[in-house]
Amino acid sequence: MHHSQDTLLSQLTSVATGLARLRGINDTAPLDGDGFRLQFDEWDWEIGVGVYGLFRHAESTGDKGLIAALAEWYDWQISRGLPPRQVNSTAPMLALACLLDHVDRPDWEALVADWADWLMTGLARTEDDGFQHVVKERANDGELWDDTLFMTCLFLAVAGKRMNRSDWTDEAVYQCLVHARYLSDPVTGLWYHGWTFNGRHNFAQAFWARGNSWITIAIPELFSILPGLSGPDRRLLTGVLRAQVAALAAVQNAQGFFHTLLDDPGSPIEASATAGIAYGISRGIEQGLLAPEYSKVVARARLAVLNCIGDDGIVAHVSDGTPMGHTLQFYKDIPDIPAPYGQALTMLMLIDALGEGTRAV
Repeated sequence: MHHSQDTLLSQLTSVATGLARLRGINDTAPLDGDGFRLQFDEWDWEIGVGVYGLFRHAESTGDKGLIAALAEWYDWQISRGLPPRQVNSTAPMLALACLLDHVDRPDWEALVADWADWLMTGLARTEDDGFQHVVKERANDGELWDDTLFMTCLFLAVAGKRMNRSDWTDEAVYQCLVHARYLSDPVTGLWYHGWTFNGRHNFAQAFWARGNSWITIAIPELFSILPGLSGPDRRLLTGVLRAQVAALAAVQNAQGFFHTLLDDPGSPIEASATAGIAYGISRGIEQGLLAPEYSKVVARARLAVLNCIGDDGIVAHVSDGTPMGHTLQFYKDIPDIPAPYGQALTMLMLIDALGEGTRAV
């Protein structure tokens, strides 16, 4: 089903306004004054995904006001002092690195370079040199999570390309490969949420929906950041993506949603994963990585998510931040909340749908 460009644009504006209402996780506030202003107080992964969605919205529509609003938010956060460095606090660095194309800030350029260098030399590593999923709450010793690729590797690839550091771009690709080795299930093609080298298992063996969406997004996004990526690495990651998307197409429900546990139709529907998967598949089709017939999966997912956007621009059926689960029931019990990543993944989906309209002309 095709929606008019005007409808998509008004929904995009509404979802961006919903993001501006968020002051914290599950904390909506009135809009702050005239014009667009981000109020989100914390610097962590939730807003990292949020500001990336907002940046892509600003870039795609040429909205200088949104670029200025992003720059203002980064100024505010950086001037207050950033939190300790870990995987999740790296997520906001992706949009900051992208923002350097639009603002002249040598101080931010230096921060981007310093943080990328820290990822290479300071972040704890697992066996096989994987990025350990260190977060503010715990070190997660010996653990690989599928979230890590979106939270760190896309930033490292952008920074490496910008600063002509092939060691950084190579590391971004290597991390995708090592995570694929331990998290991608060769039987189904879906990705497990995590792997631990301490015990060597995949925890609850959960095919968690949002975790899978990070992968569906990260692989095409990595290829677009590094268009020169070729040879065995590209072939392997393309094969991994194709296997995953074939499996995703088979578990999409009749309304177009994906469930929190992808292979369990009794688990709750999850709009942020549905939006992210729609975006990732569409990007994969656009790049020639995926067969065009998967556009049916994208169209159904878009319609499902559009029906989740409230009058206040807040996207419903978005599950709370999800630590590693040791039982499948744990994933079913995660509550829904208003969250910046739900807003952002919906924005990425809408931006892509708008771009499709212009590409088709």
